[in-house]
Amino acid sequence: MARQEFNYFEAFVRAADYSMQAADILYQTLESFDPDTVQDRMKEIHVAEHAADIAKHDLNRALARAFITPIEREDILLLSQTMDDVTDAIEDVLIRLYMFNVLSIREDALPFAQIIKKCCAAMKVTMNEFRNFRKSATINESIVEINRLEEEGDSLYTKAVRKLYLTSRDDAVTLMIWREIYDRMEKCCDACEHVANAVEGVIMNNT
Repeated sequence: MARQEFNYFEAFVRAADYSMQAADILYQTLESFDPDTVQDRMKEIHVAEHAADIAKHDLNRALARAFITPIEREDILLLSQTMDDVTDAIEDVLIRLYMFNVLSIREDALPFAQIIKKCCAAMKVTMNEFRNFRKSATINESIVEINRLEEEGDSLYTKAVRKLYLTSRDDAVTLMIWREIYDRMEKCCDACEHVANAVEGVIMNNT
């Protein structure tokens, strides 16, 4: 019996799904924040992160056995890693909320989580179109949207950190905790942009 061919494009869509799951858990955690449930939420998000890791390893094993691939091996590896980085980055935010025993949420945290959700949704749209990247009329629009959202995240990060220092300059613990959390949230948006850049690179090299 012939070995079934591994579908790399489906794997990329699944990776985007895991990132969306993680982003949704983060948003829900912040939207109805209860410090007593953060550990449970962290376990939930780890399930998505672990599933994403397993899927990445499955892709890597398939790639190691493959004779012919639909795009360059290096591009497949880059996309696989950058997409996994998104889910890891989102999990890192929740881990910080738990580690630092955060008891209440600052007002800029929820809008930041909303941007992360939108970034992941745009990444999913991009991956749905990626299998047809040579013919797709919309994939460039979703790439531009990810870049726009990343810039929106940068702007919110700047405002949030400034507000943090204006209101909590004399509270070293609060400064440390929330500067770290905001840094981690910005990295989520950056990670999505890295995926968009990787996809754009594949398109440029193959059209």
